[in-house]
Amino acid sequence: MSEKYRHPDRRPAVITGASSGIGAETAKVLAAAGHPVALGARRTDALEEIAASIRVGGGEAVAHALDVTDDASVAEFAAKAAADLGDIEVVVSNAGLVAPGATIDVPTERFAREIDVNLVGVHRVVRAFVPAMVERRRGDIVFVSSDVAVRPRPFMSAYSAGKWGLEGLATALQMELEGTGVRASIIRPGPTWTGMGTDWDDADAAFVLERWVRFGLARHPHFLKAKAHADAIAAIVGAPRGVHLSLLDVNPEAPVEDES
Repeated sequence: MSEKYRHPDRRPAVITGASSGIGAETAKVLAAAGHPVALGARRTDALEEIAASIRVGGGEAVAHALDVTDDASVAEFAAKAAADLGDIEVVVSNAGLVAPGATIDVPTERFAREIDVNLVGVHRVVRAFVPAMVERRRGDIVFVSSDVAVRPRPFMSAYSAGKWGLEGLATALQMELEGTGVRASIIRPGPTWTGMGTDWDDADAAFVLERWVRFGLARHPHFLKAKAHADAIAAIVGAPRGVHLSLLDVNPEAPVEDES
C-alpha cells in the first residue's frame, strides 16, 4: 500500500458515552485492534472498571469524567486524553440520552436536556477534536446515530429530533471536510440491547413498546448486541485512507421462519 494511504502506526481513540452499551463495547473492540483508548462519561466508576479490564487484556486505556453538556468538561477531557495518549486520531461520538413521554406532556426543560446531550453535545465534541485533525490532514470521527433518524418513534420525540439533527450536522460536516483527509462517518443502529432505557419505569416501557408495535416499528423480537455496532465502528475507522465508509445502517435480521 502506498504510504499516502497508510494510517499512522499509533492511532489513539476517544469514545464518549463509554460507560456502557455501544460505547463500552467500542472501547474494548478498538483496544483489541491496537488503538490506545480514552473513555469518557459521567459514571467514572464504570469507566475505570472497563479501562482496567482493557489493561488486563494488554491494551492501553485511560478513563476521565466527561459531561458533553458542559463546555469546560469537554475541553478538560480533550486535554487529558491528548496528554495521556498523544494526538487523537479517532473520535467516536456516542454519548446519548433518551426518556419516554408524549410530546405534549414532556417538560420543555427535559426536552432541551435531551437535545443538549444528543445534538449540541456532539458539536462540542467536534469543536474539541476535529480542528486538530484538519491541521494534521487525517483522522476519523464517527457519529453514533439511531434508526429513529429515518423512522421516528412515538413517545421519543426529543430523541428522534436529536438524532435527525445529528445526521444533518454529520452530513454537512462530511461535505465541509472533503479533501482534508479527515473522515466523518455515521453509524445508524437499529434495535439493540444496551443500557439505554433500562432506567425507564416498567409500565412506561411496556406502553411505549406496545405503541411501537402498533406503528410497525417492532416488526420482530430480535435485537442486536452492542458488539455488532462496535465491530462496525472498527470497520469504519480501519478502512484504508482514501476509503470513506460514510454511512453504515446496522439492523438485526429477522429470525428464520420455521420451514417444517
